Amino acid sequence: MARRPTIDDLAAAAGVSTATVDRVLNGRQNVREKTVRRVHEAARQIGFHAAGLIGRRLVSELPVMRFGFVLSKERQSFYRNFAAEIQAAASAVNGARIQPIVEFATSQSPSDFARLMRGMKGRVDAVAAASVNHHEVTEAVAELKREGVPTFALLNDFAQGERENYVGMNNLKVGRIAASMMAMVVHGEGKLAVFVGGHRWHGHELRETGFRSHMRELAPRFTMLDTLVNLETRQLTYEATLDLLARHPDLRGIYLAGGGMEGAIAALREMRKPRAVALIVNELTPESRSALQDGYVVLVISTPLPALCRDLLGLMQEAVRSGSSDIHGQHFLQPELFIAESL
Repeated sequence: MARRPTIDDLAAAAGVSTATVDRVLNGRQNVREKTVRRVHEAARQIGFHAAGLIGRRLVSELPVMRFGFVLSKERQSFYRNFAAEIQAAASAVNGARIQPIVEFATSQSPSDFARLMRGMKGRVDAVAAASVNHHEVTEAVAELKREGVPTFALLNDFAQGERENYVGMNNLKVGRIAASMMAMVVHGEGKLAVFVGGHRWHGHELRETGFRSHMRELAPRFTMLDTLVNLETRQLTYEATLDLLARHPDLRGIYLAGGGMEGAIAALREMRKPRAVALIVNELTPESRSALQDGYVVLVISTPLPALCRDLLGLMQEAVRSGSSDIHGQHFLQPELFIAESL
């Protein structure tokens, strides 16, 4: 029968004294959190009988922080994945117990986002939102700020001067990446179309600007059509894409700066052969993965959600501990690029 590990064994495994182990086991003060974690890890590894007790004590002594998250489009795969990554990142945080509260706006109306953000007052220590840019949203952020609740803009920047930080990709750069790929895969001349979710999505406008500026500078052979608004919905995008294909037989490429890619993919599957029209979309989902493999999508530009959530929670913790900063920065993440051969 294997010998039961003793306190001496635990001390040796953790590289501390038996007196330190005794203080950890009895919950006495003056033991650093880093040391308690080391003892807990060693206890788990050697099968020490009180490993669970140490773990529970470690968790119970951590400060609790409640963070509110306002997202959009609850039915979309991307935002469901986003919510799941927030939960996973919260569970992995060391040094605090993060309790996330995730809510979804039912529309793109600024009042919906503002209402949900105001509803976080008194419930959370910090807020992060993927919201449109509008004066109603800015007022809600300012109210939260006056209450000592810092707000972070996700994916799409808003309330500049009031929000704490922007966390997401450099959207101007994302647009230029899309244009660069489009110019490489589409040979000869022709027309290109761009969809944005709406004029209040500042990030979409930056992507459109990056796309158009790259084409003007480096690929002037293409004719850029007027930008289309699809409200990030499948049906509007589907109908608008069918109309584009019917009116412009020389349409060579489509860039979706926001959501609604499912509609464009469905229209191309119905009306064109693979690779006849180059489609560039955002976020790797089951729909975009399938279209990429079948040749209807040439590039997916994806948000690195695990890294974003990890960095975001770190910034939110720092803001809560240190208070709001007068420096309202931008925290950019590197986009993930997927082509068919990379899947």
